Amino acid sequence: MDGTCNCLEDNCNFMGLRPVMVDLPYPAIRAKGRNQAYANLLSVDYCGQVSELSALTQYVNQENRLSLEKCAMAKAILGIAMAEMVHLQKLGQLITLLGGTVDYVAKLQNGKRMMWTPEYLSLPDCIGKMISVSIEGEKAAINQYRMHIKMMDDPYVNAVLARIIKDEEYHIMILQALRNEAPR
Repeated sequence: MDGTCNCLEDNCNFMGLRPVMVDLPYPAIRAKGRNQAYANLLSVDYCGQVSELSALTQYVNQENRLSLEKCAMAKAILGIAMAEMVHLQKLGQLITLLGGTVDYVAKLQNGKRMMWTPEYLSLPDCIGKMISVSIEGEKAAINQYRMHIKMMDDPYVNAVLARIIKDEEYHIMILQALRNEAPR
């Protein structure tokens, strides 16, 4: 052996990495009362095709593929993934509080139930395309949250969703900066 090490420790240290989030507190996790319809809407945000679980999984995959060669980019992506994990946790708490179950099944308005699947993910090889897919995912999540806010008459739940939107908008800003650095 030549004594060289192609080790992650040598290339990219994730110690001390924090979630990439807006520096604002989250509202308390509260609800006006139990509401299965609202819990079902949030289940789509939790584990539907456009969801925190999909975003988290996609970002972790991207970080894994980038960490050996693009450490700074991998750290930013993992920080965003950590924020998505916080969102997933907050949504899970809200779903439970509203009387729903956290079971990786999105309960759609038409009564259909869809179990989360990795088929929801888009995993392009090109770094620029990876980031573009992530930006589009963040935009879709924001649109979905805004639609769900309009459908729910619960100021406590809506306040949490509005706070999550702030993080998603921040992620778009970070991702756009990363896309500008990505090789074409």
